[in-house]
Amino acid sequence: MAREFSLKTPREGFINITETVAGAVRESGVADGVCLVYCPHTTAGITINENADPDVVRDMLIGLERAFPDRPEFLHSEGNSSAHLKASAIGSSVYVIVSAGRPLLGTWQGIYFCEFDGPRSRRFFVKVM
Repeated sequence: MAREFSLKTPREGFINITETVAGAVRESGVADGVCLVYCPHTTAGITINENADPDVVRDMLIGLERAFPDRPEFLHSEGNSSAHLKASAIGSSVYVIVSAGRPLLGTWQGIYFCEFDGPRSRRFFVKVM
């Protein structure tokens, strides 16, 4: 069974959800398996990246803005095509190995919910198998 979580997001940013995911893994009772973290939104995503230096998140947001700027030729009527592009580049889910009842992450890794079209009320799901 997948667990659903809610969060309020800023206009744009990476929200560290590592502890929430780790808690879902612990509560699942699964000692060795995999964990799926999934975002059901088209202008947000999920990624794993460094969680030790906050400048990494800042730099990623700058890089994504440079790679996917708003452009006057975009036709999408909501005006958030760049958010859709960023979300597609980041992806809507990650799998993490579960070992000894914990997500198997590198020393500096964290799991992030990535908002590109906020502020909003968002959801994400965690399924441990």
